[in-house]
Amino acid sequence: MYTYYIIIGAVALVSWLVSNRLKSKFEKYSKIQLRNGMSGAEIAEKMLADNGIRDVQVISTPGRLTDHYNPANKTVNLSESVYSQRNAAAAAVAAHECGHAVQHATAYQWLTMRSKLVPIVSVTSSMSQWVVYGGVILMAVSGIAGSLGFYVAVAGLVMMGFATLFSFVTLPVEYDASNRALAWLKNKNMLSQEEYAGAEDALKWAARTYLVAALGALASLVYWAYRVFARD
Repeated sequence: MYTYYIIIGAVALVSWLVSNRLKSKFEKYSKIQLRNGMSGAEIAEKMLADNGIRDVQVISTPGRLTDHYNPANKTVNLSESVYSQRNAAAAAVAAHECGHAVQHATAYQWLTMRSKLVPIVSVTSSMSQWVVYGGVILMAVSGIAGSLGFYVAVAGLVMMGFATLFSFVTLPVEYDASNRALAWLKNKNMLSQEEYAGAEDALKWAARTYLVAALGALASLVYWAYRVFARD
């Protein structure tokens, strides 16, 4: 178990470092006011309109870094610090979330795949580790219980595998949304050179949080798979 704790500790440390770096980047670029004077909401509405999307609503949502696109009700949800603010960080986030709306409108394959995984992962992700752990404990017992434990553990690994797959499918979805956002901001001359550089840097660090999460999920899956099959 010590190896597992080391893996989890290392992933948590890297995740914390990246998250702190992301927050500092957004604070930095939140001080760069846009020359065009547009708010995050106005940036989002214009990007949607420029892509011919007229059935998506831009709304404000409480909290910080709670920005997201909801494909179920077709809403771009911008946090309070993005919706009304007029800076490079707000522009980056607003355009990124609209990138997801564009993906949805164009049936982007990776977004479609992620959406199909959501119902499965929402059920299995919270219990997968406990199922694996319970199976490993049963495997330590001889006889029928031990054999049953192996199959229980494998079932847990399958659940964990769906969560890991979801994490990796999320990567192209997030990177593509950022690429769409940056391309639109540049092609439409929405930002100055300094503003664009800030938006690009902020989105790069945001994407790295998803990368760390995916690698952490993979490391956990590999560790538990080794424990299960090594015992077998």
